[in-house]
Amino acid sequence: MARYRFEEEEHTMFRKSLRKFLEKEAVPQYDQWEKDRLIPKSFWRKLGEMGFLCPQVEEQYGGLGLDFRYGVIIGEEMERVGASLTGVGLHNDITVPYIEAYGTDRQKQEWLPGCISGEYITAIAMTEPGAGSDLANISTTAVKDGDHYIVNGQKTFITNGINSTHVLVVVKTDPKAEPKHKGISLLMVEEGTPGFTKGRKLDKVGLHAQDTSELYFEDCKVPAANLVGEENKGFTYLMEKLQQERLVVALAAQIASEDMLEMTVDYVKSRKAFGKPVSAFQNTQFKLVEMATEIELGKAFLESLIEEHMAGKDVVSKVSMAKYWLTETAKKISGECMQLHGGYGYMEEYKIARRYRDIPVAAIYAGSNEIMKTIIAKRMGL
Repeated sequence: MARYRFEEEEHTMFRKSLRKFLEKEAVPQYDQWEKDRLIPKSFWRKLGEMGFLCPQVEEQYGGLGLDFRYGVIIGEEMERVGASLTGVGLHNDITVPYIEAYGTDRQKQEWLPGCISGEYITAIAMTEPGAGSDLANISTTAVKDGDHYIVNGQKTFITNGINSTHVLVVVKTDPKAEPKHKGISLLMVEEGTPGFTKGRKLDKVGLHAQDTSELYFEDCKVPAANLVGEENKGFTYLMEKLQQERLVVALAAQIASEDMLEMTVDYVKSRKAFGKPVSAFQNTQFKLVEMATEIELGKAFLESLIEEHMAGKDVVSKVSMAKYWLTETAKKISGECMQLHGGYGYMEEYKIARRYRDIPVAAIYAGSNEIMKTIIAKRMGL
């Protein structure tokens, strides 16, 4: 069952345990979650009880002290069920690592145990109506007032926005800073803080069960003790942690591609046209062979990339390549697989229809693919 050469027996056992859990607790409920446009908080608590939330956190804060390989396994198995479970990966591998890396001991003791148990659900609020990939130009401000910050602004497209209890908000603490990115900080805003409200649950083309919302801050009074890391160092922290976020997105795209190929191979073998299985036609075979080849190449690239990331190497260029190439590949594969399903591929009861809707946004979030190419070009000296 091991997928990678770096997986050891304990990782394989962990994967089996997680897959068994998801087959019982997620797969039967997933369609209803999609209709409800929300994953219930009770599922998060079950994940916590089983040790599937933030297993990398140190034992002194209630975690298991496990390495990133376990995060890879969790992300892959969640995606195998459905892309709307992406919020779990955001919590485990994207938001919580900011607390681990830059939080004070008091912050870790206060927040991490709840993140591990599922009592707390985290989100990270970067994007604004007027600033997406261009983080330096955010307009949400946090003005120091005694032992508090007064936050004003708006965020949008926030994953886990509705369910979240703790939102790591990217704010401008020095609006006059030059260059602009040197005035950015990270502030943890807790649910129930006066002046903090959650807007509507956004109605998306795909990822229907994944709660995404707008967030509003109107004279929101946040304790200065909730500053994560140093003031005005936020942009540096974001640049350091965005690599893992983009790797997580690339991993999900790879699994989505594998899942789409598998379901399509099964379908064309069983579906007949002109008296023979659709799989017997040369065009079908060639399309599937091309997809299988791209998927194998992607998997090999990811395996080496995960190893380099875990070894602490500079993977900025390769992560950007993986994020853009694997998400674009998944988009292409979704179209090819839907076509091979024929008219049935356009029907909601077929999983390929959901995959077709879910995958395009992966080329947009965590930094658009155009931004990925810009990063790569810059590091090539272009």
